[in-house]
Amino acid sequence: MTAPEHLTISGPEDILGYIPHSLGYWPSESLVAMTMQGKRLGATLRVDLPAGGGRRSREAFARTVAEYLLADKDADGTLLVFFADGGFDDDGREGGAASSLRPLLADLECALGLAGMPVRDAWRVGAEYWRNVYCTDSGCCPLPGRPVTEIRDSRLNAEMVYLGSSVGAPPGAASPGNADTPAADDADVMAAERRWDMALAGKRTHRAQFDAVLDAWAAALQTVSPDAIPEGAVPLDSGPLATGEGGGLEPELAGFLRASLRVPAWRDAVLVMAAAGRAAAAAGAEAFGIFSAGTGQAVSCPPLPEVRLSPLLPEQSDDSVGDAAASGCGPDALPGYGEVLLGLSPRVPDWDTLKRLERLMHDLSSCGGGEAQAAALTATGWIEWCRGRGSFADASLTRALEASPGYRLAELLSEVVRRGTLCGWAGRREAAWQKFGSDAA
Repeated sequence: MTAPEHLTISGPEDILGYIPHSLGYWPSESLVAMTMQGKRLGATLRVDLPAGGGRRSREAFARTVAEYLLADKDADGTLLVFFADGGFDDDGREGGAASSLRPLLADLECALGLAGMPVRDAWRVGAEYWRNVYCTDSGCCPLPGRPVTEIRDSRLNAEMVYLGSSVGAPPGAASPGNADTPAADDADVMAAERRWDMALAGKRTHRAQFDAVLDAWAAALQTVSPDAIPEGAVPLDSGPLATGEGGGLEPELAGFLRASLRVPAWRDAVLVMAAAGRAAAAAGAEAFGIFSAGTGQAVSCPPLPEVRLSPLLPEQSDDSVGDAAASGCGPDALPGYGEVLLGLSPRVPDWDTLKRLERLMHDLSSCGGGEAQAAALTATGWIEWCRGRGSFADASLTRALEASPGYRLAELLSEVVRRGTLCGWAGRREAAWQKFGSDAA
């Protein structure tokens, strides 16, 4: 989408209307905390509201929220929004759910104040009404609250919709008409995958084959429009890859890519190439010692589509990594696989290419199940984690483990997400993914 250069927020309806667009969905039973930098909005954090528990669990929850928000080094204040039902009845009497949040709010005020990010304002948003939790003036804060339609009809919400932003279903929700039904296998792609899996079996440590695999992925990424879908809004029920007439990948290339995802070293190289460039992918593979002397076998690769001049071309990607290496890894070094996969290097990843990769991985995952589907869904989950969207990452990783129980990378990333570990890029404003491409103030 084309983002505005500056989002102007003029009232609480705009702030509350911004949240679903920032997250990609309307949250429920959630705390959303937004940092403030002077009068400018900073980072947005969504966490599940704690279910019961005593004072110690509330205090631990509040400290955890403060620790997450400390990633915004420039924050000097916080806004809190409780998305939960059961606030006030029609007579304006406070419900049990609303009163139970008051001790939690007090603990959050304490933890955030000690962290140097005092709470500047807080709201409660239910199914039908919303209200400021501090306001006692019935003139501006009537009971049981103001209609939620004011949020949905806010000026900023209308502006976001006009600019192409959408609010989708929560992560993991079944798509209409698809109710968790797996996509039907694309017979041609699956047959091609089996053929390529056998052809590649003896070449997994050959440098020439590694280069051919990256050539194929670089070419395939050229077929993807970066504006094909908005980030984080990939439909769960998209059909198999368009072939021929639709201008998508041919079945042979799609099958080859799926077969290559079954080789962990190649899968990781694709992720690193998309984020940090081809030179980093090749150097990291060399550092891991995955290559062995060739045996004279011919390289296996299907015909590749013509590619247009683009920053995705290998020689141009190398240049971008050189700049990243100089800025974060020493004058002659390239970032290692671990540094890239944790978002520690390069200084700023190639978000455009990662968006293309997300689209391509989703299309490949829709062709059939098994290990290749798990690899593609895991890659999608990693991209979402890099964006700081833990809920979407968890949903994709869960689907990966359903496709291939015990899939190692999905298990490792799921543990990282569950612990609330923040990707290095998501923790730095200058590197973080910007859905709207600008600040909000």
